[in-house]
Amino acid sequence: MEITSVNNDLVKETAKLQQKKYRDETGLFLLEGFKAVDEACVSGVKIKRVFIEKGRGKSCGLSFSNGTEIIETNAAVLKKISTTSTPPEIVAVAYQVENSFDNLGKNVVLLENIRDLGNLGTIIRTSVAFGVDSIVLFGDTVDIYNPKVVRSAVGQLWKINIIHISDINELKKYFSNYKRFATLPKSDNSKYLSEVKFSDEYKLVMFGSEADGLSEDLKSFATDNITIEMKDNVESLNLSISAGVVLYKIFI
Repeated sequence: MEITSVNNDLVKETAKLQQKKYRDETGLFLLEGFKAVDEACVSGVKIKRVFIEKGRGKSCGLSFSNGTEIIETNAAVLKKISTTSTPPEIVAVAYQVENSFDNLGKNVVLLENIRDLGNLGTIIRTSVAFGVDSIVLFGDTVDIYNPKVVRSAVGQLWKINIIHISDINELKKYFSNYKRFATLPKSDNSKYLSEVKFSDEYKLVMFGSEADGLSEDLKSFATDNITIEMKDNVESLNLSISAGVVLYKIFI
């Protein structure tokens, strides 16, 4: 099949997936570029259709299932449906992955009200690298299927169990038997990472947004408060950097 008009109905429908509303309604999302599509295919993500620059299909080296619709197209259409400044040579429409509360594991990260798309993607990637089993998105955290999050995660989005919890009582239902670490600025109630011995037990490590930190509900739910040691003339670190330091210390 070939589509070359940006006014084609299927092109317009695909472009809508740049918006969370339509991703939620359809259960679909966008993958942009050969690396992202390849990683998704290798990880078993189901691809509904692929838009690929005409003439690149046989040379791209990707293998799709029989149910995947292959559409040859041009740069104008690829620019219309993608979110990058320079259009990729391939854009895929994929089905969102269903994760499970049954697969939480021992090592869990909680992210509360994270609004920065790049930070979220980077923390997902870092969590996979350091052996985290699950990520809990708590409160008003951005959509993991936003194209910028997908790009920032660099193919790791499919390698970790990610669930949503919006209510503190539901959180307590699943994590009351975990050791619960709140990451905070230094205070009388927190310990430096170097002062804490992390035993081999069920652990939930909680991070808040750079702007607001953790909510009072989550601070109260914590069993331990931890802080990264740093020079006095530095007030704070970028959230994804902080997460990398803490997760390395706790899980590696």
